[in-house]
Formats: sequence, structure tokens, C-alpha cells
Amino acid sequence: MMNTTLSAHRKPPRRSQKRSLWRSFKSAFRREKQVNRSAAGNGLLFFLMFICGIFMVLPLVMIVNNALKPLDEIFQFPPQIFVRNPTLENFTDLFILMNDSWVPFSRYILNTIIITGCGTVGHVICASLAAYPLAKHRFPGRNMLFSAVVLSMMFSWTVTQIPNYMIISYLGINNTYLALILPACAYGMGLYLMKQFMEQIPNSLMESARLDGATEYSVFWRIIMPNVKPAWLTLAIFQFQTLWGNTGYLFLRSEELKPLQFAMQAITRGGAQRAGASAAVGFIIAAIPITFFLVCQASILETMTTSGIKE
Repeated sequence: MMNTTLSAHRKPPRRSQKRSLWRSFKSAFRREKQVNRSAAGNGLLFFLMFICGIFMVLPLVMIVNNALKPLDEIFQFPPQIFVRNPTLENFTDLFILMNDSWVPFSRYILNTIIITGCGTVGHVICASLAAYPLAKHRFPGRNMLFSAVVLSMMFSWTVTQIPNYMIISYLGINNTYLALILPACAYGMGLYLMKQFMEQIPNSLMESARLDGATEYSVFWRIIMPNVKPAWLTLAIFQFQTLWGNTGYLFLRSEELKPLQFAMQAITRGGAQRAGASAAVGFIIAAIPITFFLVCQASILETMTTSGIKE
């Protein structure tokens, strides 16, 4: 009687448990696959994505074709999307106009590289250094500082133009590269983005590095920054586009310090006789930020597919 009771309450063999679990998993997977994998739904989704992709690519196609059109095709009505007789005369006219200006064309390019490069790198470094203690350390006033950063994001650039000009003038760096580089290093959006990404990194990873003898400086540069690479690459894309489109009219008065964007806008205001050069200007202004975005996007996707940290 005792043996019969024990055999009645004995657990089933493990092999049968595995088989039952595997069968239930297969049935659930098939059920989910049947619900989510609909041919009509996928076809409709791809069709909508295709339509949206056409609307997004069409302005870029127009910019490229207008830069290669001769003047008679630019003023043709109704306008044609694709160029019929491609030419490079628009770029030739652009360089002729720039060579006849007071400042060489290479000087505008150098100014843009200095302002955009230093401003982008400085913003990424400053935002990362400021976000690290807010995300991974506890100190008095931490929440108040972060609330002030979030509050600063509510004000647009137009509202803060006068205070920025007064601060730059007080520091004595007006009409210099620093007048555009220093404000670019202090945008609150970058600090907010980096803090949110750094909070996702497990503290155990940092503690294990400290147990191995790593300093706080090594933890930041060798542990934190490689693991938040998608964040600071995204931040670099936004900052590059912002600085690339900055004309510097508020702080720069000397012609030899002005960026390329200012010279391009001066050309586009030349009237109908400069329509070809204006089309070439639009291509140059759009091509470099798009190229930078594609390069950084490839690195972002590569980092996201190879990283995965869990507590």
C-alpha cells in the first residue's frame, strides 16, 4: 500500500516533461507565426514603406538633378525631375564666383571644418563627461542639476540669442571661432541623451573593473564610452548638422572667419543669373551632412548588433 501511494505521487520522467514542453513551445510558435506572418499584411506594409521612401528620396533626387541641369532646363516649365543633358557648368560657375570673391573658397571650407569639427567633438566630450556623474554617482543636488538641464531644453535658440551674445561679448571671444564652438559644447540635449543611455549600463560591470584596479578615468573611457557608442554617434550626427547649417552672422563679422554656409547664401541671393550656381550650392550643402550621416549610421547599426549588456 505504501509503494502504491509513492508511485501515485511520483513525478513524471524528465524526458516526458521535455517532450511536452517542446510540443507546447512549437504549438505556441506556430500560432504566433500564423497571426503575425500574414502575406497580405506584409505586402501592405512594404507598399506603404515604398511610398514613404519615394517621398523621402524625391527631394534628394531633385537636388542632384538640378545641380546637373543647364540653365535652359532649370527654367523649363513644367519642370522636369530628371536631367536630360547633364553638365558640370554649374559647379564651374560656382568656383569662378568664389575665386572672384574677397576671401578664397578654401578659406570658407577651412572655417567650416574648424567650427563644425571642434564643435561636434567638444559637444560629445562635454556632454559625456557631464552625464557620467549624473547617471552613475549619487551626490547632493544631482536631481536639481538634471532638472535644470531638462528645463533649459524648453527654450529655443531664438529666445537665448541676446543672453548668448552678452555672455560671448563679456568673455571677449566675439568675432572668433570660440564664439560658435563654446556654445555648441553646452547644448542640454546632448547631456540628456548621454545620461539616459549611461543609466542602462549595469553597475556590476563598473564594479568589476574597479576591483581589477581601474581608475574612474579608465572606467569612463574604456567601459562607459565604448558601450554607449550609438548614443554619442547619434549626438555627433545632430550636432554636425546643426553646426554645418550655422552661418555665424550673430558673432562673426570678419569675412575671413565666416563659414561656407554664409558664402553659399550670399551666392543664392544673386538672382536668376546665378540659378545654376545656386543649384550647385544646394547639392554641396546637402551632400556632406548626408555622407556624414551614412558613415555614422553604419557604425551605429554595427554597434547595436554586436552589443547587448544585461544586469
